[in-house]
Amino acid sequence: MTPQNPVLLLVDDDPLVRQVVGRFGAEAGYDVVSCAGGTQALDQLQRRPAFALVDLRMPDVDGLQVLRAVRERVPSCEMVLMSGEATIEEAVEAVQLGAIDYLRKPLDFDRLRRLLVNVREEAARRRSLLAIESDVARRLEFCGMLGRSSSMQQIFSLIRRLAPHVRHVLIAGETGTGKELAARAFHRLGPRSQQRFVTVNCSAVVETLSESELFGHVRGAFTGATENRIGLFEMADKGTLFLDEIGELPLALQAKLLRVLETGEIQRVGAVDRRRVDVNVFAATNRNLRTEVAAGRFRTDLFYRLNVIEVTLPPLREHREDIPYLTAAFVREFATRLNKPLAGISAEAERTLCAAHWEGNVRELRNVVERACILADTDLISERELVGVATAPERPVVSMPAALARIDAAPATAPAPDAPEHDEFGLKAVEREHIVRVLERSRGNKKAAAELLGISRRKLYRYLEEYRLHIPQKSIAGAEVPPLENATRH
Repeated sequence: MTPQNPVLLLVDDDPLVRQVVGRFGAEAGYDVVSCAGGTQALDQLQRRPAFALVDLRMPDVDGLQVLRAVRERVPSCEMVLMSGEATIEEAVEAVQLGAIDYLRKPLDFDRLRRLLVNVREEAARRRSLLAIESDVARRLEFCGMLGRSSSMQQIFSLIRRLAPHVRHVLIAGETGTGKELAARAFHRLGPRSQQRFVTVNCSAVVETLSESELFGHVRGAFTGATENRIGLFEMADKGTLFLDEIGELPLALQAKLLRVLETGEIQRVGAVDRRRVDVNVFAATNRNLRTEVAAGRFRTDLFYRLNVIEVTLPPLREHREDIPYLTAAFVREFATRLNKPLAGISAEAERTLCAAHWEGNVRELRNVVERACILADTDLISERELVGVATAPERPVVSMPAALARIDAAPATAPAPDAPEHDEFGLKAVEREHIVRVLERSRGNKKAAAELLGISRRKLYRYLEEYRLHIPQKSIAGAEVPPLENATRH
């Protein structure tokens, strides 16, 4: 199937401008939608344009109002303002609304052609990158888990090596880190993979019935016991029993669980005889069991019995480099389920996800991506669809003007106030100042700044995050970038 051409929304009340610019747009590979005024342009936003060239002065709705509407309804659309008589204030407002450039009339056709080509190529590169990330995510998948970071790869390696041998495993980690997936990976790669994997949530079992749930009961053992019933241990015989949130188990039941682990025998509630079971027992908790033991809320002997092998899953904020691949995998999953042609997420949306706190870890990320996929009305998820994403509170964002003001006011030899800690020789401060000056010289154009620094745009984004710098998502592009003396190449 031939890919559809991107849509160029051309808004100008001058028919000659529409004719000439429209020809350039068609030559650059766009489907051009020409509008004689702002009102007509607003009606065409349902076409989901990839690029909008908007005149400032129009008789019905001015260009700035059109830009606001485009930014609100089609956040992924790149925008350029055109005018022969714009004030500095209007040009600044256009940039604040997300315009990537400002073109004076009469138009510089070479510059216009470069803009059209650059926007289309950038969109194509983004989709190519998304396809690569989706393919990498598919290759990185490990028993339902995914991670390219060293911490996750170490865990995958540990599971591969230990799964054929272990009988008891304790899996620790915050809520939403994937503890049950890790337990299933141990089971799947072990010798009992063809047997049952039985799960019990210890925090959801009623305390008065928990013994019956685990070990079963005989008829008449208590009120309501109208027939014999096997427990979860018998159900998992020859297989694996996964005790989720083991830290919630009552102390009285902990003692009985310990006896089962030591003897391999269970006793149904109300029964006299004992039954032998052969079960691998994997347990998970989001609590610090050592603290629980010290506080008397968890038995010491049970803790050491379970803790033959301990695996601790890291919170998502400690392996943020996995977020693009996790997101790609989730988008692919939900696109299939929802029958939507979703390619992935925009660059701005990806940066938002990578900067978020993720208190709920991978589970929270998955829920956010699912909501975004449901809300998305284009093939690219934008920031608008990222409902409920909170930026990490421990990493305050510093606006570009404030950063520049502090550097200009500080002595040349003093480290920048926001420079990373443990910088014994002030090299980080110098590096940060250099990046800020390059960004200032390139007028916030990240592509031009990366070229001046001799680094990739991805590496520039990492520097911006490391040094807590924030510049507008869209800044003036296409302008002449003066040469920077002694530009350091990293």
